Amino acid sequence: MAEMKDVFQKAETKMGKTISHLEEDYAAVRAGRANPAVLDKIMVDYYNTPTPINQLAAVSVSEARVLLIQPWDTSVLRGIEKAIQTSELGVNPQNDGRIIRLVFPPLNEERRRELAKEISKMAEEAKVAIRSVRRDAIEKLKEMKKASEITEDDLKQAEKKTQELTDKYVKKVEESLGRKEKEIMEI
Repeated sequence: MAEMKDVFQKAETKMGKTISHLEEDYAAVRAGRANPAVLDKIMVDYYNTPTPINQLAAVSVSEARVLLIQPWDTSVLRGIEKAIQTSELGVNPQNDGRIIRLVFPPLNEERRRELAKEISKMAEEAKVAIRSVRRDAIEKLKEMKKASEITEDDLKQAEKKTQELTDKYVKKVEESLGRKEKEIMEI
């Protein structure tokens, strides 16, 4: 029975990581308002080392649609500006020699729909990942049955429990998707 618990714990951990990864991806999707997480994947060449912006500067939200980037070392200002310009962020940085301002324009209807499709695709990928974890867990349980470590009844109960776990995490994906869609469609 301890092995069965291990199977469930591993499955739940992997499903939880899938949700965390989805939330991180959603945080990086620009939804018309300033969010420092949109800069997380942008790397700056700092002394020939790719470095995330948040390790080189203080990033803050000054207004609903304005991000301020204040580097601790002003010599990296140009590098940050260049990294933002070459990224797919779609925002032009304003450099005043001390700080960089990123003003996010309000999203138009077409862009909102594109983003909604993008986040739906991310949610679908997360569901596929969760179902893959379920499949792996059930395969492991069937191997245990084949090796006579568990009974047929144990297997049926374990499969049911695995499906309930899967349903719980798929529901979390749906809830996360709903929140992000609402955020994107807000004007």
